[in-house]
Amino acid sequence: MLSNIEIISVAKDYIKKLSQKWEIELTIAEERSIQKEYGMVFYFNSKKFVEDKIEKAKLIGCSPFLVENKTGKIVVFGTNRSIDYYIQEYEAGRWPDITRLSDLE
Repeated sequence: MLSNIEIISVAKDYIKKLSQKWEIELTIAEERSIQKEYGMVFYFNSKKFVEDKIEKAKLIGCSPFLVENKTGKIVVFGTNRSIDYYIQEYEAGRWPDITRLSDLE
């Protein structure tokens, strides 16, 4: 089982890969992270929006994601519904959208 430090490291690596792919500096909104017994849910956006609160820098479509503490897998949620919906779907075993860092390379 991964520690919180390891989970955060996986999340930061994922965001770093997305930053490179999207060609924009992204960062995790750490204050919005949600701790669950099976991992942590993270939100992210452009660094200018998260850190500097520049509204014009806010990106659309930044899907929250879960890092599972047993496997280190990243489960990408959607943006169309509330986070509660996606968490409930995941907990019920109905959310299959699993992404790995290798998928971004």
